[in-house]
Amino acid sequence: MTAGLSTLRLAACASALLLGAAPALAQGDPLIEDDGNSFSIGLGVGYVPTYEGSDDYRVIPAAVVRGEIAGHGFFTRGLQAYFDLIPEAPGEKVDISFGPVIGARLNRTGSIKDARVRALGELDTAIEVGAFAGIAKTGIVTSDYDTLAFRVAYVKDVADAHGSHIVTPSIEYGTPLSRFSYVGVGASAEFVGDGYASYYFDVTPAGSLASGLKPFQADGGFKSWSVNVVGAQAITGDLLGGLSLFAVGSYTRLQGDFRRSPIVADAGSPNQWFGAIGLAYSF
Repeated sequence: MTAGLSTLRLAACASALLLGAAPALAQGDPLIEDDGNSFSIGLGVGYVPTYEGSDDYRVIPAAVVRGEIAGHGFFTRGLQAYFDLIPEAPGEKVDISFGPVIGARLNRTGSIKDARVRALGELDTAIEVGAFAGIAKTGIVTSDYDTLAFRVAYVKDVADAHGSHIVTPSIEYGTPLSRFSYVGVGASAEFVGDGYASYYFDVTPAGSLASGLKPFQADGGFKSWSVNVVGAQAITGDLLGGLSLFAVGSYTRLQGDFRRSPIVADAGSPNQWFGAIGLAYSF
């Protein structure tokens, strides 16, 4: 697994899932043979807004998969899957990553509690395809095993739902406290096209009549920023293998037209919270 992907290894999400840095331990420990192959799966429950910009929340099942095949890392983040085409050599301290991203966006496709937003109608599922690139350095501050990573992802809807693009730059730092405990923090932002803004945040005249919300037209641009934290504690074995307990929390703040849209300003909130807890198994 790449050092960039190994920044955060254990988590579960519906928009911001992070995976922990256990492979960084293996890279620096001569007692551990790193053959470039590993796999982790996490299952739990998440607490998420019912739609982007909602002030109503629901509990959902959450899952995450992380792995490495011959030095090529792959992981899921919410409903997106990433695969690193550049293999990482064992013991490498600086890692360059690049590869494809594919995912689905289920925003306002169902389970909308607010009657006004529900009156605007359900939307179609977006299928988003693109790529990501990043760089990561292991051995930064606290030990030979902590990791600082920068990454940017670009995806575009190919299913004619919002039909637009999303650009997501992010920075993540993670460090094992021991072979049994791990903590990580991260920050990211999202920039979206006009099609995304219009599809999810516009209120048309017809929609205004149906919902009672004021008509509104949103333009693309800087949509939101987010901060998150993750922790993991081994239950059996250690962070390199066995069963672990993980917990994730994040906060997102909508910006500009996305915050001013009546879907958010009147029927929801620009403050978006997410939490998840569960169990992960690594081998």
